[in-house]
Amino acid sequence: MFGFLKPDPVKKLRKIYDKKLEQGMHAQRNGDIKGYAMLTAEAEAIWKEIETLQNKSN
Repeated sequence: MFGFLKPDPVKKLRKIYDKKLEQGMHAQRNGDIKGYAMLTAEAEAIWKEIETLQNKSN
């Protein structure tokens, strides 16, 4: 009945995903390739979790 009051976990994960990609971009621009690789790997793991949640809801 009050489903609209529940926070959307996909929306929250997308914000985290976008932030990780942006941090990775800045790390790459600053020459920190190792940091870029770590942040990109974390972002990919978050993306897989987003896809899992979306497939579960459909």
